[in-house]
Amino acid sequence: MSATRMMILGLVQWMQPVHGYDVRRELLSWSADKWANVQPGSIYHALRKLADEGLLHEVATEQVGARPARTTYGITERGAAEFQALLRNEWWNLTGPADPFMAAFSFLPALPRDEAAAALRNRATQLRAGIEQLRAANEADWVKTKPVFVSWMWERSIDMGEAEIRWCERTAKLIEDGTPYVPESFTPQRPGEAPAGWVE
Repeated sequence: MSATRMMILGLVQWMQPVHGYDVRRELLSWSADKWANVQPGSIYHALRKLADEGLLHEVATEQVGARPARTTYGITERGAAEFQALLRNEWWNLTGPADPFMAAFSFLPALPRDEAAAALRNRATQLRAGIEQLRAANEADWVKTKPVFVSWMWERSIDMGEAEIRWCERTAKLIEDGTPYVPESFTPQRPGEAPAGWVE
C-alpha cells in the first residue's frame, strides 16, 4: 500500500486539480500495476482514504448527464509532507518487496528435481515475454508523450528481468546436474530424517 499511497499523492500534487479517473489512467499508462503492484481497482478507494486522512481534499464534485459524479482532488499541506517522507524513504532505503517466489523457493527440496528445473525454465520464458512487452512499449510513439524517466524505469525492469533469467537458467542446470541441496555438515532437526517428500 505504501507504493500506491506515495504514487497517488505524488500524482495528485503533480496534476492537481485532478479526477480519480485521470490518476488511474496515468498510473496504468506507466504500467504501475506491473512494477509497483498498484491495483487499478484500489485507486479510487485509496483516493477516498487519503481524503479521509486529510492528506487530500476534494476540490469539486461534478456530474455530467447520467454519468456517475466525478470528484476532483488536490493535495493538502499534510499530504505534501507525507509524499515527501514516503518518497525519500524509498529513494534512500533498500526495501525489497516481499516476493512469493522466494518463499516457494525456500522449499526447493519439496519438488522433484525435474519439476523444479522445468519451473525455473518456465519462469525464464515468462520473464522474456515481459521484457519483450516492455521493449515494445519503450519503442512505441506514444511513450514520447511521457516523461523520459518512465522509459528509464522500464529499462531498469528489463535489466533486472535479464539478470533473473540468467539466474533461473544457471540454477535449473545446477538442479539438473544433481548438485546437493544441503551440505554434508547440515544437521536436520531430527538427525537421519528428511521431511517427508523432500528430495535428498
